[in-house]
Amino acid sequence: MYFLRTHSRRILLILALAAMGVLLCTLLLPAEQLSVEQQLIGFPDSDVQAQQARPLVLAALCFLPTLAGLAYACGGMLDRYVIRRFLGMFGICISALFTIWLLIDLTDNISEFREADDTTATLITYYGTRLPAIVLLLLPYSLLLALLESLGKLSTDREIIAMVQAGRGVLRATLPLIFAGFFCTLLTLGLNYHWAPVAEGREGEILAEATDQQATKASKVIYRNTEKRRLWMISAFPPNYQYGQPLLGVEVTTTNAQQRLVSRLSASHARWNRETRQWIFENAVVCRYETGKWAELLPTDGSLTIDGWSETPWQIIKPGLRAEYLGIPDLNAWLRSYALHAQTADPSPYRTHWHYRWALPFSCLVTVLLATPLAIHFSRRGPGGGVFLAVVLAALMLVSNTIVLAFGESGILKPALAAWLPNASFALIGIYLYRRRITGKPIYQSLRKILTSG
Repeated sequence: MYFLRTHSRRILLILALAAMGVLLCTLLLPAEQLSVEQQLIGFPDSDVQAQQARPLVLAALCFLPTLAGLAYACGGMLDRYVIRRFLGMFGICISALFTIWLLIDLTDNISEFREADDTTATLITYYGTRLPAIVLLLLPYSLLLALLESLGKLSTDREIIAMVQAGRGVLRATLPLIFAGFFCTLLTLGLNYHWAPVAEGREGEILAEATDQQATKASKVIYRNTEKRRLWMISAFPPNYQYGQPLLGVEVTTTNAQQRLVSRLSASHARWNRETRQWIFENAVVCRYETGKWAELLPTDGSLTIDGWSETPWQIIKPGLRAEYLGIPDLNAWLRSYALHAQTADPSPYRTHWHYRWALPFSCLVTVLLATPLAIHFSRRGPGGGVFLAVVLAALMLVSNTIVLAFGESGILKPALAAWLPNASFALIGIYLYRRRITGKPIYQSLRKILTSG
């Protein structure tokens, strides 16, 4: 009874978060399971296990706040105090950054929203769909600002010194913030598995549908069937191409073993029949070429049905899918398809982004390692120097992520190295800074002396 009285608030917090997780699972999981089933129907060559893991990952994300609440309840009084100070500032920072981002994005897209038939519905769909990508974008910046402000305030009020004098070292006093970075990493890891990259790729599609324009899943796609020596060129893939919606502006060129032109088929539309596995070309024009003869134009009556071609729409579109808009399950399927059927697209971006899906979330934990030791200060001069250095290091990490990722996409660096190198490098810097802060050695002043002497 005494235990319930003293811990009732924490127990109620955990139960409330668990109830919220159950509610979110009830609302989200049926739609996600249906989406997975539709994906496996539309893309039979998908990575089945990775696709079927999507509802499980989503369920884990729904109960992540419950796990965080449990960790909070198990912490000591000082741990809960530090995390409350951090969470209050974190909420302010992410709200402010989201407001700024929203105003900028609204300014850029206001003309498209005005042209939509239902502006309110378009706004809800557009930003609701992109929410995972927005969270992934703003989380590291919010984490950095919240750490700098909350720890700077604790240091200025001499509360960090009081914790150290009470027998807690710097590492133990900031351990709750490391756990906060760990939970942010888990959140971004789950979102980056599928929903964040896919949501970012739907931006143009949603705006096109809202303004009654032709929405495309991919455009100007080139696919080569090396075994049958057929080269496909498609102007545009509609959003529902895997369910029978016709491809637009199709041209199929066939060559012989000597790479000489045999035939060329042009059509305004091409549809693939799932039941009969036939290709139906509308407004088709076929030219046949023979050595030493004029090109022969074959009659088609405007429509042409071809049986026996092994290509399928989801196979042809793969070279046109952008790597940055594919989650782990789709990247798995793309790389597996490339291993079986050599395609025109360079696999380096897809391999690099596969590794990057796993590496990117750990930037949250690296941000904590960089910001925490620099935000704490014991001198009367204030936190200005440490805050400046933390911002510079975090900015360099984010910029280097972009630059090194481009090197991986172009094949200059190996995919795994390009994805993990920035995090690994700045994590070592963060560990070094943490070690100096724990041992009481100056950080900003030492760096300034080194730069001044140089």
